[in-house]
Amino acid sequence: MVAMNFPKNVSHLGNGSVFDNEANQCILVVDDEALIRKILKQMLSSKGYIVWEAGNGKEALERVDQLTPDLILLDIAMPEMNGLEALEELRKRPQTRLTPIIMITAYEQEKTKAFELGANDFISKPFQYDELMARVRAQLRLQQAIRDLEDAENILFFIAKVVEARDAYTEHHTERVAAVAQLLGQKLGLSQRELKVLRRGALLHDIGKVGIPEPILNKPGPLTPEERAEMERHVLIGYEICQPLRTLKEALPIIKHHHEKWDGTGYPDGLAGEEIPLLVRIVSVADVFDALTSDRPYRPAWPLKKALEYIREQAGKHFDPEIVKILMDENLPEKPDLYLYCSQAEKQSANERAH
Repeated sequence: MVAMNFPKNVSHLGNGSVFDNEANQCILVVDDEALIRKILKQMLSSKGYIVWEAGNGKEALERVDQLTPDLILLDIAMPEMNGLEALEELRKRPQTRLTPIIMITAYEQEKTKAFELGANDFISKPFQYDELMARVRAQLRLQQAIRDLEDAENILFFIAKVVEARDAYTEHHTERVAAVAQLLGQKLGLSQRELKVLRRGALLHDIGKVGIPEPILNKPGPLTPEERAEMERHVLIGYEICQPLRTLKEALPIIKHHHEKWDGTGYPDGLAGEEIPLLVRIVSVADVFDALTSDRPYRPAWPLKKALEYIREQAGKHFDPEIVKILMDENLPEKPDLYLYCSQAEKQSANERAH
């Protein structure tokens, strides 16, 4: 038994704390010693946390299959499945891949291995009450910050959906652009990280249209020069909307530059050739491909063959010739089920990201 230094009157520490926003969060305590679990439960419960218990790594995995905790306190030396084995398994599971895990052990030499396997923090036995609670609060605050960023991203994706809803002709446009872009990205051998950025940028590329007047968005005829200038502002509006989110930093070039052209005649900055980032060039092809093969207020959808021929003609002018070659690849289905093919590729990519 390893002794711990904690206040004698733990049971009288009171309910709640100055950190009220962290009250009622769930913590899973994993230790093979029942007394340690009891002490930790008493400490944490006194501050308003909901505490679950597990006696070893195997039990911990069974618990997280039922409910996902906000934080895990994980001992290392345990029977059946030790803490390091449990940590490795927890990091493989989507529901606990990002859950904060603090390792608790008397064996300092295991710290490096624990961090390599994905531990967020480490506290040695015998632990001090104040230190333990400070580390718990710090990890929960970080977790909440991550969730806040995810919520902010979800709000932006919702706004992008609202933008599409303003125009019946562009419904599901961003999903189709994302699907085609992902297909092209996979053919180009992009990494999973790059594919994730590509998808985010494609889904948000037109979010700036939220600031464009509806009569311009849905005008059934050609735009006047003044209206065209107003429409072109959507890339800068979208950039400004998404710029504050650090998680979207890598996707910002897609949002701002998807109307640049290979020959330098696009907007907003007149970038040319490889000055245009690769992911932007991919979305540019996917965006125009979907626009051509979809009904618009000013014209009906083009047949697939006509759309592909136009894109081929624009290689080296509007589009990166290498990306056009990928789109024209003989392995791509030359028929109207291309969207179905892309949808299947998108689902596969989503499954791969989840695992």
